[in-house]
Amino acid sequence: MDKNTITGLILIFLVFIGFSIYNNNKLNKGFKNAVAAAEEQVANGNFERARTEYVNALRFKPNQPEVLAKINELNNKLGITTGNQIQDTINTILPEKNITQSAAGTETVEPGQFGAFAGAAVGENEFITLENNLLELKISLKGGRVYSARLKEYVTHDSLPLILFSGDSTVFGFNFFTADNKAVQTNNLYFSPSSEERSISVTNDPGLVVLRLNADSDKYIEYKYTLPPDKYHVLFDVSFHNMDKIMPANQNSITLDWRMYIPQKEKGRINEENYTSLKYKYYQDDVEGTRMRSKKASEQIEIPTRLSWVAYVDQFFSAAVITDSYFLNGSLTSNMTPESKKYIRYFTSEIGVPVTPGPDMSYQMRFYYGPNHTSTLKKEGLELEKIIYLGKNITGWISRFVIIPVFNWLEKYIKSYGLIILILTILIKIVLFPLTFKSYQSQAKMQVLKPLVDELGKKFPKKEDAMKKQQATMDLYKRAGINPMGGCLPMLLQFPILFAMFRFFPVSIELRQEHFLWATDLSTYDSILTLPFSIPIYGSHVSLFTLLMTASSLLTMKMSGSSAGQDQPGMKMMMYMMPVMFMLILNQWSSGLTYYYFLANMLTWIQNVISKRFIDAEKVLAVLEENKKKPLKKSKWQQRLEEAAKQRGINPPKR
Repeated sequence: MDKNTITGLILIFLVFIGFSIYNNNKLNKGFKNAVAAAEEQVANGNFERARTEYVNALRFKPNQPEVLAKINELNNKLGITTGNQIQDTINTILPEKNITQSAAGTETVEPGQFGAFAGAAVGENEFITLENNLLELKISLKGGRVYSARLKEYVTHDSLPLILFSGDSTVFGFNFFTADNKAVQTNNLYFSPSSEERSISVTNDPGLVVLRLNADSDKYIEYKYTLPPDKYHVLFDVSFHNMDKIMPANQNSITLDWRMYIPQKEKGRINEENYTSLKYKYYQDDVEGTRMRSKKASEQIEIPTRLSWVAYVDQFFSAAVITDSYFLNGSLTSNMTPESKKYIRYFTSEIGVPVTPGPDMSYQMRFYYGPNHTSTLKKEGLELEKIIYLGKNITGWISRFVIIPVFNWLEKYIKSYGLIILILTILIKIVLFPLTFKSYQSQAKMQVLKPLVDELGKKFPKKEDAMKKQQATMDLYKRAGINPMGGCLPMLLQFPILFAMFRFFPVSIELRQEHFLWATDLSTYDSILTLPFSIPIYGSHVSLFTLLMTASSLLTMKMSGSSAGQDQPGMKMMMYMMPVMFMLILNQWSSGLTYYYFLANMLTWIQNVISKRFIDAEKVLAVLEENKKKPLKKSKWQQRLEEAAKQRGINPPKR
């Protein structure tokens, strides 16, 4: 890696910085314009339109306290109640002595607090099993909720049944007030089943479970769970029958309270934590969520506008609540659980569900309990496949429309995922080879000229002659027909693909628990040795693919450095430090990723060796000698600089 290549990398970095500044200025401008438009609508008395403009401002700068306060103020004027307001009111009305907090965060309330639902506050809990060939659900009569979800085709890293969530580690229910100001939390009340059947197996026709929460003989809340065959989703319909006398007449929303502890399922806890996040989709708009690899102990997101779904996303599996209409708003939190060995994250959601005053009201939702598999999620609609984070802009585009389709196509014909990664790597290198060939040739030519460059070093040994040496070296390359910056474009073109692979492999469920050579699971690290101690960043194990990746990186960098005439100690140190840093960072990452980087490095080395065979050293030197007889043609930029110098009375240096 010579000075010119480093200069090119610095220029690339400056371009990225410039783009970031430009993008930030654009966001600031959009935010200010949206706030100004909202304030204008408030002044004109158009509160609904003003609320829309404030929500639009949050697209540019999410979670701005001033804007959120304005939206809440407008919500009050428009009669829209958010989940946080409801929960705050519940906490104010219920005496502290009547609330006990369980390990999962559920609340148990004295029966007298439930008003018309007091009869459902006590009972005996039972379970109904509803299953198809992919999914087994246990539905609890207490709360009428899905108590556990088991994915039949998957197991944990230690070969136990893969249970997405179970028991008191989850909460699901509706929170609202009765007309006599009693707080109701359906998660703590006992439902009655419509059938005595306790085990329903779905084969050809969908299975149905109907539960009722009775307030009176003709006043009740009804849950319907419908599980179709061969699906990872279950339809959920909730109906309110003759509840208009129990619920306030002006009630236009209730809160869906959904909380879940996410259990550890994979061998590499750190990697699983990095890719566990909370996602949500704005109604008819983008998908957003908490940042991957976030180290924040707790994050809270206030969403004052409509939503289509909310998902709790693990590294390879997800639980999502979805509606084809819309939720009114949401208050979401993500919490780390470092003290727990069983759970890796705790998510909560308070979601506003619209209700229409009247004797009968129903609302349709569905739950997705399944793998983060792109084609499976895509069938669910509403861009649910975007819960798999594959990068933004060009990186995400390459992953979704190039890598995944090619990967899936190879998967149809090849059973070994190690071979699939090898073929995918070869295909990528073949596609890029026409672009990189000139770069390899340039490096080979520079290797031929290395003795002449070394002579220039002897000719200009002093530090103050560094500029002269650099100028003489550039003249030498130019007379030989070599462009030292020729390697920057291929490097730029390869960066998006490298980043796309960096995003793809750690979240690719296809690699989960797939064996290849000594790696027992390509989705996590391949440990060949467990250390009796832990090294910061590196960890307490040795990954062989990471070592091979590091060795191959050093090999390719050595070839690149020698080709460029690299002889500066500082540059050499930096050149060798980069692979070592990547070795420390990637030791705990997916072995499929480090295996790919190893293959890419080795193919690069092979391409470089092959390219050198097309270089005739004598011809390069002959061209150089021939061009020495001709005056060196100056570029237009250099001509303009010299003309400007002449006008100021400065004579340009002679060559």
